[in-house]
Amino acid sequence: MSANIPVLTLDGPSGVGKGTVCLLVAKKLGWHILDSGSLYRLLALSAGDNTDLDNVSQLADLARDMQIEYVTSGDALGIYLRGENVSEVIRTEATGVLASKIAAIPEVRQALLDKQRAFAKVPGLVADGRDMGTTVFPDAGLKIFLTASAQERAKRRYKQLKEKGIDANLSQLTAELIERDERDSTRLASPLLAADDAIIIDTTNLDIGQVCSKVMQLVEQRF
Repeated sequence: MSANIPVLTLDGPSGVGKGTVCLLVAKKLGWHILDSGSLYRLLALSAGDNTDLDNVSQLADLARDMQIEYVTSGDALGIYLRGENVSEVIRTEATGVLASKIAAIPEVRQALLDKQRAFAKVPGLVADGRDMGTTVFPDAGLKIFLTASAQERAKRRYKQLKEKGIDANLSQLTAELIERDERDSTRLASPLLAADDAIIIDTTNLDIGQVCSKVMQLVEQRF
């Protein structure tokens, strides 16, 4: 990764709004985008429902061989796996849970490291995930960590699912988020945490527009 390429990292737990903020900021800046969380969802989708989490070498090989492309279309980010648009397919709760378990495997994370860093190209990159500022881009010019209460994040996810006509249980979503936070923050490989030099933004009482404004102000000051 060239030191001349500006990189903005947006880390934080599930449901905090990283993806939406990342897309809006990348569009405003005209930069490339990396939805790192989708990589593990894509791997979970590629591996299938009968994934053997103990077969680490097979998962690592599958991770290295994935052909991925991100395409910005209007207010949405198209995610393509081997030329097929899987943007909606990978967002199911089951895929998310499996992706979180896969993401805890050190060999898989190492296999995806170079693939993620390759997204840093001129004129710049906006990368969202859980370890963008700590592991993948430790020298990023600006690191931001988004956070919000589990209850608020569950409400946001519940609303998204309902708008798509998908049945959901708010209490169950809250419990799953808390469990995922625990798993992500205590794993040995690149745990979920804010980088020492990251700027923390609590989005619990902020809408997407307000968060984007804060991020853009920081970008203008830093770059």
